Amino acid sequence: MENSLRQYIDLYRANGEDLDSRSAPVINALRRDACRRLEEMTLPAAGTENYEVTDLPGILGHDYGLNVRRVPLAVDPAESFRCGVPRMSTALFMLVNDRFGRIGDSESVLPVGVEVCGLADMARRCPERVADYYGRLADMANPIVALSTLLAQDGVWIRIPAGVKVERPVQLVEILGGADNLMAVRRVVIVAEPGSEVRILVCDHTLPSARDMMALQTIEIYAAENSRVELYDLEESSEGTHRLSSLWLRQEKDSHVTLNGLTIYNGVTRNEYHTVFAAPGSTLHLSGMGIADRERVIDTYSHVDHQYGHCSTEELFKFSVDDKARCAFTGMVKVAHGAEKTEASQTNRNLIGSHEARMHSKPQLEIYNDDVRCSHGSATGRLDEMQLFYMRTRGLDESEARLLLKQAFMADVIDKVAIPGLRERLIYMVERRFAGESAGCHDCNSECPGLRG
Repeated sequence: MENSLRQYIDLYRANGEDLDSRSAPVINALRRDACRRLEEMTLPAAGTENYEVTDLPGILGHDYGLNVRRVPLAVDPAESFRCGVPRMSTALFMLVNDRFGRIGDSESVLPVGVEVCGLADMARRCPERVADYYGRLADMANPIVALSTLLAQDGVWIRIPAGVKVERPVQLVEILGGADNLMAVRRVVIVAEPGSEVRILVCDHTLPSARDMMALQTIEIYAAENSRVELYDLEESSEGTHRLSSLWLRQEKDSHVTLNGLTIYNGVTRNEYHTVFAAPGSTLHLSGMGIADRERVIDTYSHVDHQYGHCSTEELFKFSVDDKARCAFTGMVKVAHGAEKTEASQTNRNLIGSHEARMHSKPQLEIYNDDVRCSHGSATGRLDEMQLFYMRTRGLDESEARLLLKQAFMADVIDKVAIPGLRERLIYMVERRFAGESAGCHDCNSECPGLRG
């Protein structure tokens, strides 16, 4: 076992009682199994299969602090945070490192019966309900899942009761902050019961005063029969932030899910999507974009498992890579025996802006059925010189022409965002990002009300 894992195993053995006492039995019950898995595990280094640009031993070998005793930290989101998506009506909640909090009267705007609360709190109040979902979908053979299971003390629980349609988007603002290096371990469980509908916006931020930070999270989403779930995950962190995120989705009959991951500012990011169609008649729209310059790293991995027929997947990821940045996309669409009438498309498109930038692309299909319509494709290149020339003949200078073409390149990913206020804000944020200007949440003039636990 590598030293990068040994430090977490040793931490757990020395502080297991503190971890357990400040969490809930349902969460604690999986720690021993996670520890055993980690003891037998070898972390993949950069360049190994499916980890072309992510070096897990190096990332996890860094000296992050872990707030095992949950000591209150000097983090005041009300002073440091401004909403990056103004004039959008949402039910707003916060996760400061791994501490859940409500904003004002956010719960009052949700329909009766909808649950948005801290995971540990719900696990104490309704242990049987949480036990039905927590850790049931995420596979602990995955190092991100195993480590987050070992160390997690809290996170977020979202449940939409059967037949309930949540009109107003649920917005979860995740903030990393503190005076010292810190790892925030987060578990998120989203349960959409039969016939329910919900749109969720997750905004991931690092406070300007923060140092080297780690966001380690596992997300489990259960989309029941005839449910509709939309999840938009927006990262605006910092160059000193490492993010390891693993999302696991299970779709039941006739469910419809949209997942969209948007990395605008970051340091090192790995986003994983593991999805399974567990019944026929469902659809999945999976998309994302990443803008990387300087020495930033963005790594996206997806695995879509069509276990049943008459389901469809539309997958689109785009990246803009400049300077010495490194990005990767690895995708797998698997169609099982008997999954007839499956329709699946997988597309990766990339822009390279310098000779030193690197993009790794590996879309894949694994099909065990003839009666399907599946396709995959990848294209990586530079901006079209003829288009640049044409725009310059219309009076634009080269920098303006390049900016407009880069914006247009990302347009179809942004168009997949079904929340109007968010879509309009993303257009502005992408424009500012390509122009080399800050468009972070702290630039917005709207005040953030106080946080309450």
